[in-house]
Amino acid sequence: MKWLVLLGLVAFSECIVKIPLRKTLSGKNMLNSFLKEHISSPDSNLTIRPLRNIVDMLYVGNITIGTPPQEFQVVFDTGSSDLWVPSVFCQSLACATKVMFIHLQSSTFRPTQKVFNIEYNPGRMKGLLVYDTVRIGDLVSTDQPFCISLAETGFEARILGLNYPNISFSVAIPIVDNLKNEGAISELVFAFFLSKDKWEGSEVMFGGVDHRCYEGELNWVPLIQAGNWIVHMDCISMKRKIIACSGGCEALVDTGTALIKGPRRLVNNIQKLIGPMPRGSKHYVSCSAVNTLPSIIFTINGINYLVPALPYTLKDSRGNCYTTFKENTVRTSRETWILGDVFLRLYFSVFDRGNDRIGLARAV
Repeated sequence: MKWLVLLGLVAFSECIVKIPLRKTLSGKNMLNSFLKEHISSPDSNLTIRPLRNIVDMLYVGNITIGTPPQEFQVVFDTGSSDLWVPSVFCQSLACATKVMFIHLQSSTFRPTQKVFNIEYNPGRMKGLLVYDTVRIGDLVSTDQPFCISLAETGFEARILGLNYPNISFSVAIPIVDNLKNEGAISELVFAFFLSKDKWEGSEVMFGGVDHRCYEGELNWVPLIQAGNWIVHMDCISMKRKIIACSGGCEALVDTGTALIKGPRRLVNNIQKLIGPMPRGSKHYVSCSAVNTLPSIIFTINGINYLVPALPYTLKDSRGNCYTTFKENTVRTSRETWILGDVFLRLYFSVFDRGNDRIGLARAV
């Protein structure tokens, strides 16, 4: 989820841990084989929990907060750095239909007086910085700083940010940093396998990589600079012609964004080349003609990443097909694209904080 700006800050072991968004392992022999193959330490933890693909727009998984634990579904988001959930303090209509954190029910809760505002694209939230125990499966972060909302608008889900600490709105230590500091994970590495399946198949893993999730070799792409999951993209092409990013551009690899977003003029040009009919905020194509539409190639670090028409089209609630290219409303000084879940369903992604790089390979 693309972050914007901080507004109004007041005072303010080696293991692989997998949170499925993929089918869990079954059978004692298979589990033992997997542990032997992927985990070198005999006391390493392997945690697998079910997560869901919600109509190809969100990938959510369970975490718990507090003592005793209160459960929440969150988006594991590489576009932001803060963890936040709704609270009983929130009086906004947006909070009324959500599970809210009840601080009085947690014996390990610790408040602060630091109030701040977060603005995402879209949505905004006024939050209070607090501390409590947070669990992602078997991973435990004690006295973890996170945000509880006092007011919010425009959000579909809660957020667990996986970006660098420097873009935290609350100036709090992100949970992956705390997990590393506490020895719960040996490396600041996490990876995503995003499936088209609605109920099973997808996963996020911490501390390592399940090599069975991709084919071939991982192609490592250095970040433009440490501090954000942004890489240099060479160009975007269709039918061997460059249609965007002609002189090179920036690309944010963002698990919290569903679509592929870019500057309005260039997105409009791509839409014209595809030929959809605009209707409301979407551009529709005939579902029967999707297989005849051209593929689009994103070239990153000299490697071509093909996105065929079927993956870059989705169906609305009435079964009508629309394209997934959309204007990025965040103004930037350079041409910037956001490669969201449409792209990441095709390409397994590894986020390596220790080496400031992203690994991409074709997902199985």
